[in-house]
Amino acid sequence: MKLSLRIWRQPSPDAPGRFERFVLDELSPTLTLLEALDLLNQRLIRDGQVPVAFESDCREGICGSCGVVVQGHAHGAEARRATCEVRLADLADAARAGDITLEPFRARAFPVLRDLIVDRSAFDRVIQAGGYIGVRTGNAPEANAIPIGKRSAERALDAAACIGCGACVAACPNASAALFVGAKVSHLAALPQGKLERAARARSLVVAADREGFGACTSIGECHAACPKGIGLNVIAELNREVLRPVAEEEGRSNAA
Repeated sequence: MKLSLRIWRQPSPDAPGRFERFVLDELSPTLTLLEALDLLNQRLIRDGQVPVAFESDCREGICGSCGVVVQGHAHGAEARRATCEVRLADLADAARAGDITLEPFRARAFPVLRDLIVDRSAFDRVIQAGGYIGVRTGNAPEANAIPIGKRSAERALDAAACIGCGACVAACPNASAALFVGAKVSHLAALPQGKLERAARARSLVVAADREGFGACTSIGECHAACPKGIGLNVIAELNREVLRPVAEEEGRSNAA
């Protein structure tokens, strides 16, 4: 299989970037896209050229560090896959038609560091603002000490599947992080251990996301389509409910009085 790659090259955050074209021949369709990049980098290093910078770690669709835009789609056009899971066979039709374009996630909150690598530390700072359970729990309790209903457990697990890759932000025209923030808020709010801090958590995470420069959600839905774990838009609705919950409770108390 022959592959023509049009790759974004940018040596540093402040330097101008450009697309460069590379051609690879005799590739097996069973190779992943990242394995093709590995082969390209081996050739570039052998020829004394600068290799293409990209991120990867687990290469099993778990860590989310590999995220790039493939042919205009975050992680590529195939649903429920991270970039590391994209195989050349998935790109066969596009490869026959012309170049395969690879570029970094584009969002103000994710500045480009080099080539295909972006700085996603904004997500870390959002989580540090309250995306955790901070109450004292003492020693680890027995697994079944706190009964959790099946429906609540499933809701928590579905939301906790988020790997924080940033595809939702890259796919959203507003560069909103609502799906990411909603997933973090929803999976903790569904559990008994997370209910004590639920109001403050939701508010803190939303404020932190705004501070980092993420846009507002306008319910376009591209985030769900790009998410490699299929996080549902329901977590955004849950986020909105959690943010508004203190207001509704205060109004309820006022009406009761």
